[in-house]
Amino acid sequence: MTDAAAVDATLPGAPADGAARAVVENVRPHVDHGRFAVKRVAGDRVDVEADCFTDGHDVVACRLRWRRDGDAQWNESPMEPIGNDRWRGTFRPEATGGYRYTVTAWVDAFLSWRHDFARRNDADDRRVAAQVGAALAAAAAERASGADRAALERWSRDLAAPQDDARLRELALDEALAAIAVRHPDRRHATTYPVAFPLLVERERARFSTWYELFPRSCGTAGAHGTFADCAQRLPAIARMGFDVVYLPPIHPIGRVRRKGPNNALVAGPDDVGSPWAIGAAEGGHTATHPQLGTLADFRALVARARELSMEIALDIAFQCAPDHPYVAAHPEWFRHRPDGSVQYAENPPKKYQDIYPFDFESRAWPALWRELHDVFAFWIGEGVRVFRVDNPHTKAFPFWEWVIARLRERHPDVIFLSEAFTRPKVMHRLAKLGFSQSYTYFTWRNTKRELTEYFTELTAGPGREYFRPNCWPNTPDILPENLQVGGRAAFMARLVLAATLAANYGIYGPAFELGEAVPREPGAEEYLDSEKYALRDWPVDREDSLAPFIARVNAARRDNPALQRDDNLAFLETDNEQLIAYTKTAEDGSGVLVVVNLDPHHVQSGWLVLDPGHLGVDESRPFQVHDLLSGARFLWSGRRNFVQLDPARAPAHLFRIRRRVRTERDFDYFL
Repeated sequence: MTDAAAVDATLPGAPADGAARAVVENVRPHVDHGRFAVKRVAGDRVDVEADCFTDGHDVVACRLRWRRDGDAQWNESPMEPIGNDRWRGTFRPEATGGYRYTVTAWVDAFLSWRHDFARRNDADDRRVAAQVGAALAAAAAERASGADRAALERWSRDLAAPQDDARLRELALDEALAAIAVRHPDRRHATTYPVAFPLLVERERARFSTWYELFPRSCGTAGAHGTFADCAQRLPAIARMGFDVVYLPPIHPIGRVRRKGPNNALVAGPDDVGSPWAIGAAEGGHTATHPQLGTLADFRALVARARELSMEIALDIAFQCAPDHPYVAAHPEWFRHRPDGSVQYAENPPKKYQDIYPFDFESRAWPALWRELHDVFAFWIGEGVRVFRVDNPHTKAFPFWEWVIARLRERHPDVIFLSEAFTRPKVMHRLAKLGFSQSYTYFTWRNTKRELTEYFTELTAGPGREYFRPNCWPNTPDILPENLQVGGRAAFMARLVLAATLAANYGIYGPAFELGEAVPREPGAEEYLDSEKYALRDWPVDREDSLAPFIARVNAARRDNPALQRDDNLAFLETDNEQLIAYTKTAEDGSGVLVVVNLDPHHVQSGWLVLDPGHLGVDESRPFQVHDLLSGARFLWSGRRNFVQLDPARAPAHLFRIRRRVRTERDFDYFL
């Protein structure tokens, strides 16, 4: 009978190993106690903390354990105490995929002996303690091999042999020998936290990306319907602005039944192109391309051209159908029906979308529906797409997203999913937990200093920071916010800087943004007049007043400064003017940026900001230079309080890189 079995037989309710005295609790980070995965990217540092302690005064040793899913062996690294029985350990996953991590701890007899030996002040006491140490060293030697075993055996003999007190003390507290013993601890009574927490490791673009939304059908000339080839010709200009993801709205055939006309008119004319989100017609559905855009071969050429320019094509996945989508006739069981037998179209009263049929995720045929929708993703992955913007995922079943994303990642861990869900906060967060790499945010409607500070403090310092990666958009084809309608060029510039520096992932709907498109369909509406959602647009992208050069400078700053490529390093600064918002971001290498934005697009604003020079790595007692990466201007600052003034007619923002040392105050000879 085993010892554990004997315990079970004689002491009902006792633990299997009552000699396991170490306690491990309050392990962080985790998401819902391990129900969902914490998110990082390959090469990121993963810091894990736990409370580890025991009864009495014995010394506890702790190890952080982690392994990649599918691996049989655990990796381990020591954890260090940080105070109040709190311990911290770190590891860096180098490959994408799923991981698990946990913490183990034990009462370490050797460390306890060594700790007590250093405090003993009686020679006879030390001689007795040395005998105990000799036994512990001998036991460690049994667990070791090679040179370590030989060293520990010699140490055991030396501790047991007669020695003068000074030599005995030196021998017992030998640092090198202690390090060998620590490598071979007695862990028979270790306590391992019962949950191995999941970790999702994605590629870097999940954490840092710069998106540009483009309608291929508007890339033609002289009002002609654009093609994939026309779109490819636009890519170099987009690359020069510094974007690395080009997002295309749905590229599929567009339904003809109940097609919408310009400005969402209920009746379309014979030449109206309809909404790309009304997917499906006689030519095919979600795995077909619109005939006027080109063939699958043309699409593959577009993907390849983007890759040549160090960009990726992101595809819109909208799981809904036009009335004449092939699914409607082939699989009527996938849709809800009205009492009169007709298929229920999408609606959000009072809004009605007669040109769109939603899927019924409560259908009895849901397994077949799930398989088909999975295969839509798989098809486009096969065509070279690795980034997807998912339309309205909050209107589809949560279990479906958890299943399909996990299943796709099993074979394609490099796929990135952006959740387009402008909805209730808990719903948005649930989607992020289920596996979406990035998420749209409420940034579009956060305008004041207080709103922005509170919201981004929540995003970057709240519990969601472990799984919710914000992707900020100042505009979309659906949303022309009031701040852009009334703020003019300065508002566009300010909102761009805010989106691009508050968040590591951001995007614009261009060229509407770069050309300052700001006319709403009607007063008080957030929709664009002559929206590109329902019509072709001829964009004069070479216009002299284009914001393209400014956008390029902002994106170059993002590319060149690692501090702008993370979300967890944001710190807001105090200013004495509510129209000025200021914040810093710092990188692991110590480099940093400081951003100041004038939130008033119509008036000059000035004031004093308060910063912590030590946080930025500069000497408070000496002047330091700040270099504006947007204008090229350089300013000499000193101390904690510094003055700023921003004229929106010239530039509504500073994006400062901090320069750390100055040789003299006169020659402005500065170093990074």
